Parts: sequence; structure tokens; C-alpha cells
Amino acid sequence: MRARVIRLGGGLRPPSEPPPNIKNGLRGRSPRSNGTESSGELLEVRVQPRARRNEVVEQAGGVFRVRVTAAPEGGEANRAVIALLADALGVAPSRIALVRGATSRDKLFRVERRPLTLPSPRRGEGDRR
Repeated sequence: MRARVIRLGGGLRPPSEPPPNIKNGLRGRSPRSNGTESSGELLEVRVQPRARRNEVVEQAGGVFRVRVTAAPEGGEANRAVIALLADALGVAPSRIALVRGATSRDKLFRVERRPLTLPSPRRGEGDRR
């Protein structure tokens, strides 16, 4: 019988050769990254689907417990959690994104809260003196 030899990779590189795909000593972004900087605060949530009522309860440690009446089928519970969090935090549902835990009870959401900015006055509509 012959011994099986499994070769991994193409061997070792000389130490003077830089690893591939590294520019100026920095690696590129993750393939899942869309290239934009992520802003907003992260919110850890423990979800209880098929509850008797919809409610948000803050627990010790900064983790929120969210109870929703929706079933965890087809993303219904996730949509209900986003709507409930948006209402509780006073932001639009489009400002809340599920980062991790689509099929888990423990989820991580990103809430974007942009500061309110006033529009710049149009030409001819500013202070007239």
C-alpha cells in the first residue's frame, strides 16, 4: 500500500515577498462590506417570538429583551422586532439594520441616528437687509 500525501497550498513564500493583495501594508475590505463606513450604535437584543404581547424590556448589561407576537417564519418576527424597536427608539424602521442573528434569538442591530440638519437657504431666500 502507498501512503496518501495531501498537499496544501503551493509551499512557502520567501520572507522578502509580500503576501498577495496587500497594498501599503493594509488588507482590503471584507467581501461582505459594501465599502461604506458603518455608523450608528450597536444594540444587542434577545427576541422572544410568539409572545402574548409586543414589548421592549431593558435588562441589565445593556441587552434588550423584545417580545413579539409574530412567528419566526419567513422573517416575520425580524420585521416585527425592527418595527417595535423603531417605535421605541423614535427612529424610522429604515434606520435599523440586522447585523447578526437572522435565525437566532440573540440578535445584533445597528441603529443609525443622524443629527438633524437644517437645509441651506436657497438663493434669494436668505436674510434680506
